Amino acid sequence: MISSLLVANRGEIARRIFRTCRDLGIATVAVYSDPDADAPHVREADSAVRLPGAAPGDTYLRADLLVAAALAAGADAVHPGYGFLSEDPAFARAVQAAGLTWIGPSAEAIAAMGSKTAAKRLMAAAGVAVLEPVDPAAATEADLPLLVKAAAGGGGRGMRIVNQLGDLTDQLTMAQAEAAAAFGSGEVFLEPYLPTGRHVEVQLLADTHGTVWALGERDCSLQRRHQKVIEETPAPGLDAELRAELAEAATAAARAIGYTGAGTAEFLLAPDGRFFFLEMNTRLQVEHPVTEAVTGVDLVALQLAVAEGEPLPERAPEPHGHAIEARLYAEDPAAGWQPQSGTLHRFDLPAGDGLRVDSGVVDGSTVSIHYDPMLAKVIAWAPTRAAAARKLSGALARARIHGLGTNRDLLVRALRHPAFIAGRVDTAFLAEHAADLLPATDKGALPLAALAAALADAAGRRGALPGGWRNLPSQPQVKRYRTAEGEELTVRYRITRAGLQAEDHPGVRLLAAAPDRVVLELDGISRTIEVAVHGTEVHLDTPGRSLVLTALPRFSEPVDQQLPGALLAPMPGTVIRLGAAVGEQVTAGQPLLWLEAMKMEHQVVAPVDGLLTELRAARGQQVEPGALLAVVAPAES
Repeated sequence: MISSLLVANRGEIARRIFRTCRDLGIATVAVYSDPDADAPHVREADSAVRLPGAAPGDTYLRADLLVAAALAAGADAVHPGYGFLSEDPAFARAVQAAGLTWIGPSAEAIAAMGSKTAAKRLMAAAGVAVLEPVDPAAATEADLPLLVKAAAGGGGRGMRIVNQLGDLTDQLTMAQAEAAAAFGSGEVFLEPYLPTGRHVEVQLLADTHGTVWALGERDCSLQRRHQKVIEETPAPGLDAELRAELAEAATAAARAIGYTGAGTAEFLLAPDGRFFFLEMNTRLQVEHPVTEAVTGVDLVALQLAVAEGEPLPERAPEPHGHAIEARLYAEDPAAGWQPQSGTLHRFDLPAGDGLRVDSGVVDGSTVSIHYDPMLAKVIAWAPTRAAAARKLSGALARARIHGLGTNRDLLVRALRHPAFIAGRVDTAFLAEHAADLLPATDKGALPLAALAAALADAAGRRGALPGGWRNLPSQPQVKRYRTAEGEELTVRYRITRAGLQAEDHPGVRLLAAAPDRVVLELDGISRTIEVAVHGTEVHLDTPGRSLVLTALPRFSEPVDQQLPGALLAPMPGTVIRLGAAVGEQVTAGQPLLWLEAMKMEHQVVAPVDGLLTELRAARGQQVEPGALLAVVAPAES
């Protein structure tokens, strides 16, 4: 019997595992890096052990430190969560060698699936269909498009699409470098790429007595940068025969390697209905809550029961209803999914009544550059798919998230898109519908938002409005704001005996104003705008819309001039590669350097054709947002 469990992970998954442990009466032990010292998962554990350092390679990826932490804290079992060392057979062996219970499959099973190339050979031998690899040296135009994949990992790292043979060498090199940095192995391989395929996976659970459950399939086709964004179960549009075939193939994969515990077999479903084995994740998946929602099981509790030697019932529970999960990230979808870091001032998401939120952050949390920028998973269950999508999109629309940009609006639009509602989903969904999912800011809403911000500010300084009117004519009150796109807005208004008189808003009536809430009436409809101020940032929330304005001084101040052609760091990160040298001619869009941030590579490209006159970044250098990296003198100058 497990009495004390160390979770060799952080954030959302650590909190989720601790929740089950509390229900079962199992003591919990957290580990934390220095940036995570005040993280929610640390505060919620019964005890915690520090891993000195910040980078994952110095902390959460140190098997020796994790095993030592478990022994020091008196834990008798280790749960790896997902990511980090969760699929490292050497870590599993180290845990067991220390006399601790490993919550997961055997090290041999992990090793068998650890290399995607080796796993495909095993699955082919077991009669499971696979995509045949393509020899890079023999690739032809007829093979295009191709996908470069890391053999030792996933999550979109070490993955590149090749549409032209001339790009193959460069894409292989970049994928190898990213894979080596992320997984410690630069091995990559090529396979055919299906642009409109679907990513469908089967949740498995196996005990040590020979029982293997296939707990239904999940569709994880909505992806960006080859990383999942929206997942659901059951997969839409699959008939009973195809579902049974997927379950049979997944079960065969598990039996072929003597699998125990929770795992997932992932498949690529072609438009013609054929499916191919992609990989097997020998751990708990990020998207496991949707399976829990439709089956009513606790997969973490079952993992622990299997590790204690308990048998599973002969038959798996039948699924009921539909569940959809959305991954909420701190990122800017309109800027190439650029990750965001910093302080999360407010984090408020609806939960309950068929809504579940699994999150690693709370109000005041710091989103670090060292880890994945996922803030939360929001899961909705309902009797039907349409009802689940509506419930989930409504919950996200009502969320209040201040301090960092997120993909929230994109998620809401995707869940409400006619193609999604109709079940027409594939891995190209986000790219194909980008125009609908990433529309420009509604400029018509900005002036009214700025007026609400000004009135809330006045209410905070003078008490509730509109009691501050004057009998005599006076100069209007003036407030200036800057939008996220850099546009300046000026608000001018008076409070008179007749009420609010706002320039540019002659028909607006002020119904109520407080520092955190303004109610305005326009065209006979009242609108409530919630207002929150964090430093110079003003966050304005209405149902379905959130805007951020920056309060400016009343009088303009001199603005620093930026060098023409200057390239500034878009995010904090580490320079991992340089693509040009000072004095070289470069072309617009040419990569000049690569930044590594939040487990992904990000290119910084030349803005124009011209001459690279300055390069202020060096390989291995850490840079802060806005730091000058390089200067390109335009060719015409």
